[in-house]
Amino acid sequence: MSYGMSGALQAAIYTALTEDVALNALVGSEIYDALPSGKMPETYVSLGRERVRDASDQSGDGALHSVDISVLTSQSGFAAAKAVAAAISDVLHGADLTLARGRLIFLRFDRAEARKIDNSSGREIRLRFRARVDDE
Repeated sequence: MSYGMSGALQAAIYTALTEDVALNALVGSEIYDALPSGKMPETYVSLGRERVRDASDQSGDGALHSVDISVLTSQSGFAAAKAVAAAISDVLHGADLTLARGRLIFLRFDRAEARKIDNSSGREIRLRFRARVDDE
């Protein structure tokens, strides 16, 4: 197994999201790897949990990554958050990203969970993507 491609995968996902015109029309530059201090914007995207397991085979080292990306909003209702989540899915599902280390075999949407935040008017949609990477 190699965890060595994790940073390269995260950087490629972040770049794909920040450079997408449709997603930027919805959230602007409010896409974060690390949340800033201070008041948060009304709607934003945050890279979240990552789980990795070995996917090495006879051809070499590899890993299967489960990556969470969250859409958070203080708006009531799910409409705005779902529009952002759909844009993220459009960007990432099946994307052919170039990694600084290794090679992306596939990147696919796995699942999503939508919920109210702390029983308030805020909403969160957590998207999970699965990525298979090989270390070349």
